Amino acid sequence: MNPPDEQIRALLSRPLTWAVVGCSPRANRDSHRIAALLQSRGNRIVPINPAALEILGERAYPTLADAREQVEIDVVDVFRRSEQAGAHVDEAVAIGASAAWLQLDVIDEAAAARGRAAGLTVVMDRCPAIEYRRLGI
Repeated sequence: MNPPDEQIRALLSRPLTWAVVGCSPRANRDSHRIAALLQSRGNRIVPINPAALEILGERAYPTLADAREQVEIDVVDVFRRSEQAGAHVDEAVAIGASAAWLQLDVIDEAAAARGRAAGLTVVMDRCPAIEYRRLGI
């Protein structure tokens, strides 16, 4: 179950720091395009990709824990398979993020429940680009 539209709007309407787990350096990949969109909307993006040094002009980190040592992260945006998403939701809790966003077709009800129980706002099976349009932001 996703949060009410007001909470989704709040995540998308103000500048936040978004860690994009699985962010690709390739411009044709969805993770890259969404990270660029978030960045163009005034958010800071923190790419999480162990095979990259820099993406979209931002230093890339191999893990969320490595990134957290350098920057405070508000939202963990997960571009990984559903079976891998739970570990990233748990990491979002561990680093003190306020939200976890699981992209389209990334569904892990148990991880979402754990995240919510720990106080995270959890958005699942949604895309920020679609939500910007749907909510008229």
